[in-house]
Amino acid sequence: MQQIEVDTSDRQAFEDITIQVQAAIERSGVADGICYLFCPHTTAGLTLNESWDPSVCHDIGLVLDDLVKQRPDFRHGEGNSPAHAKTSLIGSSLAMFVSDGKLLLGSWQGVFLAEFDGPRRRRVLLKVTAG
Repeated sequence: MQQIEVDTSDRQAFEDITIQVQAAIERSGVADGICYLFCPHTTAGLTLNESWDPSVCHDIGLVLDDLVKQRPDFRHGEGNSPAHAKTSLIGSSLAMFVSDGKLLLGSWQGVFLAEFDGPRRRRVLLKVTAG
């Protein structure tokens, strides 16, 4: 298992970690298999989406803000209940194919750490298996 560390830039941010994931795949020496990613945080997750146009991540953030608003009846004492809910919607893990030592992504896809309670230093755990 490998670990990627990501310093997030804002309260809510989508940090492109595709290059770090690809580097970890290369270090693994696996040519064909599956890359598993897991984010062990309750207020940050992982997603695949367009990496060419940064406005896509901005727009996803707006949609999540519309879906999950701060409410006076939230009970969680830290005041970050929206971050927990957004993470549940986005998810905490990804599984992606590796072919010829490269992450198999669509033309415009990238791997993103989705931060909802930053800025912080986050960890992403990664395992590449042959098969």
